[in-house]
Amino acid sequence: MTAAALVTALSTGFVLAVVAFFVLARIPFVAALGHWSVAKLGIGDRIPAAIGVAAGVVVVALLAAAIRRFVLAGRDLAVAAVTCRQLGPAADGLVVVQDERPDAYTLPSGLSGRVVVSTAMLRALPAGERRVLLAHEASHLRHRHHLYVQIVELAAAANPLLRPVAAAVRAAIERWADEDAAEEVCDRRLAARALARAGLARSGSLPGVALAAAASAVSDRARALLGEPPRRRRGLALAVTAITVVALAASAETAKDTDHQFEIAKAAYIRTQAGIRPVACTVAALRVAGAEDVPRWTTSIRRSCDSRWPLIA
Repeated sequence: MTAAALVTALSTGFVLAVVAFFVLARIPFVAALGHWSVAKLGIGDRIPAAIGVAAGVVVVALLAAAIRRFVLAGRDLAVAAVTCRQLGPAADGLVVVQDERPDAYTLPSGLSGRVVVSTAMLRALPAGERRVLLAHEASHLRHRHHLYVQIVELAAAANPLLRPVAAAVRAAIERWADEDAAEEVCDRRLAARALARAGLARSGSLPGVALAAAASAVSDRARALLGEPPRRRRGLALAVTAITVVALAASAETAKDTDHQFEIAKAAYIRTQAGIRPVACTVAALRVAGAEDVPRWTTSIRRSCDSRWPLIA
């Protein structure tokens, strides 16, 4: 889903940019700068100017939102890396902090990271449930779940219609970690109890890129743990893959058609410019019976014209 969201966001932005550029390319000044013939931009003639302007405004706004999200993600990752260094080395990446607020979360840092647990959270859970909590957080760290979240949120910033997909990805990685924890302790009921107890105990906010067992939709996740383990949905995976491939193919075909259209327009522009030769050049190019019939001034004009307006085969 993360890859499909990213491809969809890129494809949508690309198509909108093409629409805006076709309308912009019909402006004579822009056409002169680009050296293409406006008359040969057939697709641009079928796009109303208002739609092109609207597409351009939307592209600029979405690009600004995506850049802002990218900068914020980079800042959050940098803060997490600095925090991990400040926490110092830890056995198996586990850091226990003295804090009266029950909390547990992961902090990514390069190829490693830290699982941070407060002493209050450890006191709130029995020994077996602590194993569940630590297995959940270790799963986030091991599978680099923060990257899925950052990528899908970047895609949602570039295309707000993908915000439900971003929420679904966040929920899916929490369920992924829940199932890993349940498999680790070999007891789904214990995992559900641990999740519910941690959710009741936890309070406060998390760092920007932190992922926590008890941070979202605890009741739904606990209910899922009380049921059977989820089965692989190959049909859904194939459908998402097909949508991704179609989006990529559509973008590639749009790029190919756009390039072909502008190549035709540029060739027409070159032919037009080659045909605009002054009358003096036409006179100088006339064949005459003998060299003695050619005035000296026509020879110099012909040389000048051939250098300024070379004939194109």
